Amino acid sequence: MSRIKELFQRKQQQVLNVYCTAGFPELNSTLTVMQALQNSGADLIELGMPYSDPLADGPVIQASSTQALANGMTIAALFQQLESFRDTVKVPVLLMGYMNPILQYGFEKFCEAAARVGVDGLILPDLPAYEFETEYGAIVRKYGLDFIFLVTPETSEERVRKLDSLSSGFLYAVSSSSTTGGDKDFTAVENYLHRLQQMKLQNPVLVGFGIKDKSTFASAGKYANGAIIGTAYIKALEESAGDVSGATKQFLGAILG
Repeated sequence: MSRIKELFQRKQQQVLNVYCTAGFPELNSTLTVMQALQNSGADLIELGMPYSDPLADGPVIQASSTQALANGMTIAALFQQLESFRDTVKVPVLLMGYMNPILQYGFEKFCEAAARVGVDGLILPDLPAYEFETEYGAIVRKYGLDFIFLVTPETSEERVRKLDSLSSGFLYAVSSSSTTGGDKDFTAVENYLHRLQQMKLQNPVLVGFGIKDKSTFASAGKYANGAIIGTAYIKALEESAGDVSGATKQFLGAILG
């Protein structure tokens, strides 16, 4: 059983997945941030691989990617940093990113390296379902990685069920068809999540985009298995004045406390 599947089977309360950008705020911050997230109560870590044109990301996460790239972060450098991360980080870890740099690195080489260091799964928003099904999915499964697809309020029921069938680990319910970080009308979001819940999908559902505090985390949990927080945490790191552990503890404490 994968770490992600075990997490959802074990955890009775809603799951908190926190996004951070590899190589931010400093090149060598990656493990420090991951350890701080685990120690402060994150159930799952979504580690963003910085890219110059991140289509789904809002300005805050884009800026963190730009900074990480300027710091010297690359996929090769990331795998070096993750070489022994499982010595200290026990929660499931996902790599989130975009296809262009992965294809340049080599897709199978990337999956092999991810599995070897102990990564649990992938979120690649610009990998089409058809290409996953016909070409890349077999490679992902070969290395025992989970793969998470995204759905939006505009995704048809037929398409949701298709993406659910291709996903493993969980299904990522984007709260609206926009980029990360904006304010969302959570009444509309709750209606959308309720619709997904009534579909009785095979995967757990985590909701992301616009989750930023205790209130929105609680709202997301009414009809989903948990939520993903990204932009608000990156802002907390920006304002941390170098105290990653303290900023992370304070930020997650306000959400989970």
